[in-house]
Amino acid sequence: MEKEGLPALGWAARDTSGHLSPYSFSRRVQEDDDVTIKVLFCGICHTDLHIAKNDWGNTLYPVVPGHEIVGVVTDIGRGVDGFKIGETVGVGYFVGSCRTCISCSKGYENYCAKLELTSNGVGRDGENTRGGFSDVLVVNQDYVLRVPDTVPMDGAAPLLCAGVTVYTPMMRHGLNAPGKHLGVVGLGGLGHLAIKFGKAFGMTVTVISSSPAKRQEALDRLGADAFLLSSDPEEMKAAAGTMDGIIDTVSAGHPIVPLLDVLSPMGQIVLVGGPSEPLELPAYAIVPGGKGIVGNLVGSIRDCQAMLDFAGKHGITADVEVVKMDYVNTAVQRLQRNDVRYRFVIDVAGSQL
Repeated sequence: MEKEGLPALGWAARDTSGHLSPYSFSRRVQEDDDVTIKVLFCGICHTDLHIAKNDWGNTLYPVVPGHEIVGVVTDIGRGVDGFKIGETVGVGYFVGSCRTCISCSKGYENYCAKLELTSNGVGRDGENTRGGFSDVLVVNQDYVLRVPDTVPMDGAAPLLCAGVTVYTPMMRHGLNAPGKHLGVVGLGGLGHLAIKFGKAFGMTVTVISSSPAKRQEALDRLGADAFLLSSDPEEMKAAAGTMDGIIDTVSAGHPIVPLLDVLSPMGQIVLVGGPSEPLELPAYAIVPGGKGIVGNLVGSIRDCQAMLDFAGKHGITADVEVVKMDYVNTAVQRLQRNDVRYRFVIDVAGSQL
């Protein structure tokens, strides 16, 4: 007799309006290598907005968003040896990969062509995946993360996407050494965490923003060493050639050449915000100084666990505004206006689903 799936309650968008409302569905049956998780907190990412409204043309309605998930283990399969019931765990951007491609074999499963997304993907059972705007998950143990006790659970949730998205390229491109100079473009959900990781690495951190109103926030509250107004040609000229690398978190279109000018020779800009507009990149901006532009998509499971452990050791947590699920549509509207400092997190367990 075929087992029935695990009943689940969540909030889903059903059309391009992106409006979320209560939704009942079933999780797949727990298998031997699976962990069942009660969702406690889930961050709201800009990706969730795009998916809910089908901005990228690939939404599988009805869609339950959410991929910054912290919860507690409530059950484990017979083959699970890395987790125990009652343990605090996390789930990030993806919950599966092919395990056999070049990317997977090198430990970069986040670049697998068959990546199984936590939300709005296709799972191992052929059903659409549904994310953390819900009360329960069933996840293969190899894609579950341990959350250190030293990191508050609500503040840990955004680390599983925003945190690893900035931490991974800093590690990969040598932007983690004391004394180096890091530029952070944009002061939002990703940017404020890039500052925190950069300072924990012992780097000099300069925030680059087009908004002069963010100067004091960057310097006084978040601890950046300097602030550079990108709309001020004189400030930008004075900073020419001073930065070892830049983490660019801005998702809206913006000029890239002025940012390349502030890099020192051999420096790199890492794009993590992903503007939809094409970049205008004349050769003279990169060839003479040997400069480069690279991209980054979240991080591998190995990267994410290392990031969480580092965050736990150094007391790094996201700055969050915790809301209940019935506030989610208002939170989404505010997020579209950048009216949050710096990440909304849903108290899923404390909400009436």
